[in-house]
Amino acid sequence: MSPKWNDAAVVGAGTIGLAWAALFAANGVEVRITDPREDLDEAVDAALPMLAESIPGARVEQLRSRISTTPDLAKAVENAELVQENGPERLEFKRQLFAEIAEHAPAEAVLASSSSGIVASDIAAELPAAAAARLLIAHPFNPPQVVPLVEIVPGARTDGRVVDEAFEFYRALGKTPVRLRKEISGFAANRLQSAIMRESISLVRQGVVSAEELDTVMKASLGGRYATVGPFESFHLGGGPGGIRHMMAHLGVGMAQRWQDLGDPELTDEAIADVVAQTESAYGSGESDYQQRARARDRKHNAINDALNSEEQ
Repeated sequence: MSPKWNDAAVVGAGTIGLAWAALFAANGVEVRITDPREDLDEAVDAALPMLAESIPGARVEQLRSRISTTPDLAKAVENAELVQENGPERLEFKRQLFAEIAEHAPAEAVLASSSSGIVASDIAAELPAAAAARLLIAHPFNPPQVVPLVEIVPGARTDGRVVDEAFEFYRALGKTPVRLRKEISGFAANRLQSAIMRESISLVRQGVVSAEELDTVMKASLGGRYATVGPFESFHLGGGPGGIRHMMAHLGVGMAQRWQDLGDPELTDEAIADVVAQTESAYGSGESDYQQRARARDRKHNAINDALNSEEQ
């Protein structure tokens, strides 16, 4: 399935913006990237080899032929059918940015933010009704060209038709869009991630496991499980024929008691230094280590995607 729209603008050429641009281009969409950085073309050229490697069937030359750059925001969005914003996570910055985007983009363009926590209603609070009706959150999980999820989170004034159109666009890219029924800071996936990181840091700081051992525990248990079934289906299956009713009756009270004992670590300078030191000791640091591990992550995640997709067909 090809995307409905053929022209998109990507605002912001950081990690997320460049990944979106590559994914759009790989699906036949003409993309214009805008960013005030002086090395914009160099940044695109440097990022594409690794991005193309992570997108099945993509070639660097093919992607680059569909991606153009400009420091001029107005020029970047003037013909866009969808604008994907990837700016800093600062509310006032996003408000000003979307005011400018709405001024120059076509009247029917969908205005999507990759925000990882700021809700659309807050971003659109000072926009006129027509622009607010076209603005929503389309939050990817990093890296966007590999991880299927995109959270579609409309604001209070977002038009339902725009939500439906955005949903279909991302699904045509091969994404797995999920519409959130209520605006909440951090949305769903990041809140789950934050809960896991909170207890992970607590266990490491208590000396229960090292950072590397914690990762092994996750990869050898919940990570693989949750790639195939989510928490509720997992609990349901864990109860055998009795399902979640059996699990709640026999384990629910103990689980609730354990909630009271979950860690609440403070991110002091000492705690941060400890976690950073353990993580860098286990996985290295710097550009070379990053590229090696990111490539391995992307290959493994694509293998999981392929396995899950083959089961669904």
